[in-house]
Amino acid sequence: MEATFDVAALVGHHYRADDYYEVGREKIREYARAVQDFHPVHWSEDAADELGYAGLVAPATFVSIPAMLANRKLFESVITGYDVFVQTDQVFEMYQPVVTGDRLISDVELASVRRVAGNDLLTIKNTFTDQTGAVVQVMHTTVAGVTGADVAAGIGDAIERVVMHGIEIPSRATFAEQPVESKPASVIDPTLSEVSLKRVPRTAIRFEDLAVGDELPTRVTQLTRGDLVNYAGVAGDANPIHWHDDVASLTGLPDVIAHGMLTMGLGAGFVTGWLGDPGAVTRYGVRLSNYTVIDARSSGSVEFSGRIKSLDPETRSAVVVIVAKSAGRKVFGLATASVRLA
Repeated sequence: MEATFDVAALVGHHYRADDYYEVGREKIREYARAVQDFHPVHWSEDAADELGYAGLVAPATFVSIPAMLANRKLFESVITGYDVFVQTDQVFEMYQPVVTGDRLISDVELASVRRVAGNDLLTIKNTFTDQTGAVVQVMHTTVAGVTGADVAAGIGDAIERVVMHGIEIPSRATFAEQPVESKPASVIDPTLSEVSLKRVPRTAIRFEDLAVGDELPTRVTQLTRGDLVNYAGVAGDANPIHWHDDVASLTGLPDVIAHGMLTMGLGAGFVTGWLGDPGAVTRYGVRLSNYTVIDARSSGSVEFSGRIKSLDPETRSAVVVIVAKSAGRKVFGLATASVRLA
């Protein structure tokens, strides 16, 4: 159903998060466990030091945690004219690894709005800078805003009954009251060509050993309801479709489903485990096309595979195409990782 307000008028709305997010060593370990990423640099300072890092290295999708905190204001008090948001696309641009002790400042911007198949697709851009002012990561999140007849009656009440205390339920009543802030000139807007090349990657795979079409070793991961609850707590994602059967049913889902960001985290770990150096990833993009159903009586699984799509001898880099399947369905419509190689 078409929205009854002009969300496009809010494009360019920008603000800076009120406080920085300090990256802690135990939070890195918690998140690595939640996305089943057991690469030693996420767990051991000695292993991180061997690869030239100043502290534990956060997994590739870790910045989704401070992004969720920073974006809460946008969803709770600015773009409040929708009943449900459905994540469709995610892109991470990595400019330098996130490590223990980094103090991340997030600039939030409603970057674009597109109308596709009767739904508004909204892209939110998070630019993360550290305590020195250097850009660490840029994250682009695209969600579909769903309203009215496309949402089952009673879903708002159902969510309010089960969601944790302290989480605001968006209301359309406040939509028109929000001023549009102009984007200040001080906001850093890097391009991928500015990715730092100072650090030489220490990957287990060398550029000379690869050819276009080479396949990565397949990995199968298991997910239970316990994994979903753990991820929800670690990442701060309170959406009950990932742990509450009734709410999942009201949204039209066949059962509780895994978080899209959890599946992306598993996919990133699949690539970095093969690489041997998580800091060698410069871009990770995923378009979600389906979901992973997690039945209460059994575990679900996601099978990851990949192949080398292209190689660039000038930059010693590669693009990896990633395929994720669950119950025979493709979870990722299109997923790629750009990596630098030793």
